[in-house]
Amino acid sequence: MRRILATVIAAATLIGAPALSLPAMAAPAAAPPRSAAVPAHRGPATPASYQNPIALRLPDGQTAASCADPTAIHGAGRDRNWYLYCTSDALTATETNGDGSLVQHTVPTYRSTDLTHWTYVGDAFTTKPAWVGAANGIWAPDVVYRAGAHGRPGTYFMYYTASDTPTATAATGGGSAVGVATSTSPTGPWTDSGGPVVAPQEAANGQGKRWEFDPEVITANGATYLYFGSYYGGVNVRQLTADGLRSLPATEQPIAIDNRYEGTYITQHDGWWYFMGSATNCCNGALTGYGVFVARSRSPLGPFLDQDGVSILSTRVGGTPLLAQNGNPWVGTGHNTVVTDFAGQDWIIYHAVDQNDPYYAGQPTYTKRPALIDPLDWVNGWPTVRGGAGPSDQREPGPVAQPGERPTYRPTLAPVTVPGRPVRAASTDFAGTSLPSSLAWTRQPDPSTYSVSGGAFRWQTQAADLHPPATPLASVLTEPAPAGDYVLETKVSVDTPATGDGVNYAQGGLIVYGDDGNYIRLVSNSIYDTRQTEFGKEVTPQPAGAPNYGNMVVGPVGDWTTLRIVHHTVEGKSAYTAYTSVDGRHFVKGGTWTADLGAHPRIGLISLGASGFTSTFDYLHVSGAVTLGR
Repeated sequence: MRRILATVIAAATLIGAPALSLPAMAAPAAAPPRSAAVPAHRGPATPASYQNPIALRLPDGQTAASCADPTAIHGAGRDRNWYLYCTSDALTATETNGDGSLVQHTVPTYRSTDLTHWTYVGDAFTTKPAWVGAANGIWAPDVVYRAGAHGRPGTYFMYYTASDTPTATAATGGGSAVGVATSTSPTGPWTDSGGPVVAPQEAANGQGKRWEFDPEVITANGATYLYFGSYYGGVNVRQLTADGLRSLPATEQPIAIDNRYEGTYITQHDGWWYFMGSATNCCNGALTGYGVFVARSRSPLGPFLDQDGVSILSTRVGGTPLLAQNGNPWVGTGHNTVVTDFAGQDWIIYHAVDQNDPYYAGQPTYTKRPALIDPLDWVNGWPTVRGGAGPSDQREPGPVAQPGERPTYRPTLAPVTVPGRPVRAASTDFAGTSLPSSLAWTRQPDPSTYSVSGGAFRWQTQAADLHPPATPLASVLTEPAPAGDYVLETKVSVDTPATGDGVNYAQGGLIVYGDDGNYIRLVSNSIYDTRQTEFGKEVTPQPAGAPNYGNMVVGPVGDWTTLRIVHHTVEGKSAYTAYTSVDGRHFVKGGTWTADLGAHPRIGLISLGASGFTSTFDYLHVSGAVTLGR
């Protein structure tokens, strides 16, 4: 498959795949290697179906609770198995140490013939490399294969994150790094290189070490590249040495701005290189809003632009949502890999959180992240999961994981919801010089801080928020929500500078409000040195130690940004889906929160998070919701 690491002497070759029989969808990028050495598969005529999460069978008959940061490869030569590698984690809530803590498995590894039912074959490391230190984690493996020359056996390379490294006086504190281990077998034993591929490095602002997380390795144009990084320090790329064991610091280039992406995955399709990266908090229980975003470039070194033409290096950071929660039980759908089956269909493997069962038993803040798989389709040059439907929770047709199987998955485009008939009594274009009588204040601010004129509502941001009891409570301007499905929309400009730090969390936008501790909000927000659209959910009360607030992000911010929340019903629950637009015409669809906001929720506007700025609203429109394509 795609993840074959070639030396600069013998470059890898991508193998073309047949086109899908679906209008407007392009062919997948590549299929697994169809070597003459691989025997014909004599199994069932059609692949096994699956239901998420994928099954990870342990020797004692239990199913592993987590497979975070997954990566997968197909075996080489005569090996017809697939292999799955996970970040270090507890496998069950029943395997404990003497102090009652859960046993941590260092890169648990699984084998499968169908990509959906897996058997545990061991941990990659029984002892952590000395340079990493026993006290530090080994995370986010990325495994690639280099074919041997002149008939010699090939080598598997496992690149990984060292969450920290020792200092001269302590077991931790040296900073994170990227390491590598090698083996002649996909299941080890693994021999560590003995030192970092990417060594710890000071952050650009001089405040500690940057995060050298989540390695991703590709080969292009005779060179091998390592992508790495996370929120603190951004995503960067370096060229690797010919042996793949070290990187060349002088070749480093930035790929994505800090405070936005981690979990990089790079793939090639129809002459484009695609960056996939995950955003927000991976591990926030039922309030995890983690998701995958995509941008593309003609070069593997960027610049990568999203569907709006915005760079992921921009302060108003780009990235088009690719994989986001859709209202079913799965939330926090992120940190992905991609494999291509023997029919040429791409499949995305990622971790997620079951919002109905988010934590290890007896561990109220330790989030489980099982692995999921779903088809990755291509529409007009861009990837989409299940034709835009997102993560699945029902039984689905499985991948063609072996030669000779007949594909049963057929791509179809998901329905799209758009505004219908306007609810005129609840909508306003802010004509005149006063707010419409339909809108009412909760904690009315000083009248000098807001005004209506020239067809716009201007409202100064407040040094307050809606996180009781931790913050001073901000003002909220709302009206009753209509019954049934509806679309809530505004066009907003927040006058924070387009670049620069020091304006953290100044924001303005929409809210669906149950009370101060229970709401959904979609805003144009300043997050350190970035400007992003944030889609948040607050739930109060919560069990001790559990989070109250979770967030996801959507499309880019413009001079003006159109924000849209669609209320609908998913599996009997009230669900709210975010859409954003920088031109008011082309909307990108974000994720969905389900929420119980009481019998009489209200809808409206907020302007809060930090003082010193102004949110200007062009209108507040409410309409019915129309779903197209059902």
